[in-house]
This record gives sequence, C-alpha cells and structure tokens, in this order.
Amino acid sequence: MDELFSKAPIPKAYFKLAMPVVISMVASMIYNLADTFFVSHTQNADLVAGVAICTPLFSIMLALGDIFGLGGSALISNLLGERKHAIARRVSSFCFYAAIALGLIVTLILLIFQRPILLAFGTTAAIYPYAAEFYRIMSLGAMIIIVSLVPLNLIRTEGLAKESMIGSVAGLIVTIILDPIFIFPMGMGAGGAALATVIGYLVTDIVLCYMVVKRCKVINLDWHLMRISKGLIGGVLMIGIPASITNFMQAFGTAILNNYLASYGAKQVAAFGIASKIYLIVMLVMIGFAFGALPLIGYNYGAKNMPRFRKIVRFDILVQVVFSVVLASVLIIIAPMVVRLFMTEKTIVSAGTLLLRSLLMTTPFIGAVLVFTTVFQATGKALGALIMAISRQGVIFLAVIVLAHHLFGYLGVVFAQPVADVVTCLIGYLIYRLDFDRKGYDNDGFTQKEDLNSH
Repeated sequence: MDELFSKAPIPKAYFKLAMPVVISMVASMIYNLADTFFVSHTQNADLVAGVAICTPLFSIMLALGDIFGLGGSALISNLLGERKHAIARRVSSFCFYAAIALGLIVTLILLIFQRPILLAFGTTAAIYPYAAEFYRIMSLGAMIIIVSLVPLNLIRTEGLAKESMIGSVAGLIVTIILDPIFIFPMGMGAGGAALATVIGYLVTDIVLCYMVVKRCKVINLDWHLMRISKGLIGGVLMIGIPASITNFMQAFGTAILNNYLASYGAKQVAAFGIASKIYLIVMLVMIGFAFGALPLIGYNYGAKNMPRFRKIVRFDILVQVVFSVVLASVLIIIAPMVVRLFMTEKTIVSAGTLLLRSLLMTTPFIGAVLVFTTVFQATGKALGALIMAISRQGVIFLAVIVLAHHLFGYLGVVFAQPVADVVTCLIGYLIYRLDFDRKGYDNDGFTQKEDLNSH
C-alpha cells in the first residue's frame, strides 16, 4: 500500500486507484440509462415524471451515506499516511454502525412525512400516485442504500479499489436484470423500478461486507471497536457533513429545477429526467476519477509530501478537463438522437435536447469543481469543503435561477446551471490558491508552526 501511495509514478497510482471507481460509475451510468429506458418505454409521461421527481430522494440517501463514507475515508486516509493504523481501524468500525443507525432513523422520517416531502419535490396531482409508489419502496430501503456508501469508500483507503468496484457492479447487474422484470411482466411500474434498486443495493452491501472481512487489514466490521473519541467523531463529521451537503444540494437543485419546469408541464419534467440521466454519462465518470484519487491525495497530505500532493492535483485536473471536453462534445452533437432513444414525442425530444446541451456546456468547469471539492475533503479543509458543497447546486444556483427566470423566462431556467458551474469553479480555484499556494511554507509545503504542532 505504501509503495503505491507514496512512491509509484503518479499516472500509475492515479489510474490504478481511479479506474475501478470509474468502472463502478460507468456501471452505475448503465443502470441509470437502462432504468430510464425501461420506465420511458411505458410511454407514460406522468409515470416518467413521477420517477424523475423522486431523484432528489435518492440523492438525499447518498448524501447521508457520504457523512460516514467520505468523512470516514478522508480521515482514515490521513491516519494511514501518519501510520496510525489502530485508530483508523476504530474509525472504520464506528462509521459502519453509525450509518446503520442513521439509515433506520431516515426510513422512519421519510415514511411519516411522505406527502409534504413529495410536494416539496414539485409533485403535481397527475404525477403524485407514481411518485408515491416509487418513494415508499425507496424509503423502506433507505438503510440498505445509506450503509453501502461506507464500505464502498473505506476499502479504497487501503488501495482496494478493484474490490470496491466488484461490490458496486454486482449490485448494479442484479438491478438491471430485475428492473424490466418488475416493471413489465410483473406490472409493478414505478414501484418495480424502486424495488429493483433496493435489492441491487442489498447485494452490493453483502459483497462489500465480504470484501472487508476477507481482504482488508485495517478496515473492519467489529462492533467491539466502534467506540471512538469525540475528537475523532468530529473529524469524521467535519468532512462528512460538507460532503453530505454536496449531495443534499444536488437534491435541492434538482427539486428547484423540477419546480420551475413543472410550471411548463409534465413533459418538461419528463424531458429533464431523461436529459439528466444522459448527462450522468459524463458526470459519473468525472466523479469516479475525482473520488478515486481522494485516498491518494489524502495519504500524501497526511504524510506531508506536498510536492507529490500538488502534482497529483494538477494531473487530476488535466484528466478531468480532457475527458469532459471530448465526451461532452460528442454528446452535444448527437443529443437529439440520444434523447429520442427514450421517448419519441417531439416536444420531449426538443426540450430534452436543449436541456442536455445546456448541462454539457460547462463540464470542464465541473471537472475542476470536483477536484477542488475532493482536495478540500481529503485534506480536512472543512470550510473550503463546505463552501463548495453549498455553492454549485445550492445558494449560487438558487440565486442564478431566480434572477435568470425573472429576466429570460424558460431559457433562464435552462441555462441557470451552466452559469452556476462557472461561478463555483472560480470560487474553488480562489480557495485552493489561498489554502495551498500561499507564501510562508517550507520546502515540504507546511509552515514551521504546522510542522511543530504535528509532533
């Protein structure tokens, strides 16, 4: 593990850690496209919109899992870089069981407040029955989904990215197989799509827990080790909560956009549901590269190897920008054909094409945003991580969409996200420069005061 993280050539270490995560994300992308394809082939715009309306619910569950998944992995990466294996072992156990408790609480809350939550998502009377069917099953499976994020992220800190990939891909394969069976022959509609997703995550949990027991040397599931100090809990939450807020803001941004689009009709919501899933082709791969590199960044920061740390960040940005420009350009050109694969109605194809192209315009900026975000998470820069979390699909997006809709109407809604992407990228760059390029560092990249305080 030390050889890979601290000595291997950066491109070799980067791609060895990132590619399995990218493959997992590609598998997730295939599932999202397959799920949208199967749901769309009911040719029921209200059903498609009902499933699309519930997208924030899934984002919320991922956000809650990130509290202990990304928060734990960032802290453990630093601890491993500092050779504090015994403490890292306890942190991993705490994160797993804390996620189980959180998941059970979330299920209870979601079921009690079903109607107000769905209305907040932008559900209309026509869409509500389909949305409620999907929502209930996903709520019952909340703990299964939330817990999966913990071993999925933690085992990567030991360099076991391939094992993480196997767990996520296994669950996605099961989901893709069950999806059309539940939706069509069994006639379960939106509820069938939700049930297939929950069962798939259950398979992922089982496989990942097996990998932890059989392959991990530090990460563990021993409940006897779950008690840790308040300081360590704070260390997990300090990064985990901003990471979680990122996904909450994604849910918030999607809900806001759905609310604005709903005023233009269910077909606009359905078009956005399709466009957003196609957009994930680019986004999920970029997320895979970003989070695949997180343990490498965290380890070298914990080991105080700042020259290598900076080279990794620069290489990460290069990969993100080149990939996003190439793939986004292709999708922008073929956008109408891709949207038409899902639904053929002219209004939906036209709206979906415009929405997809607007989202793809600023993917290089999003790539840089992802790098800055993971750097702040991996290095324990809680304020930077928090600012990035609340910006792109949060406060900046809200401000832009309100102003743009007032000035430009429908087109203002469509192009609000690209504007927010560019602004957030500039903010991330400024924070990175302030945190890591300021004067006063010694040759290793740390101030003398910081170095003394670390011993």
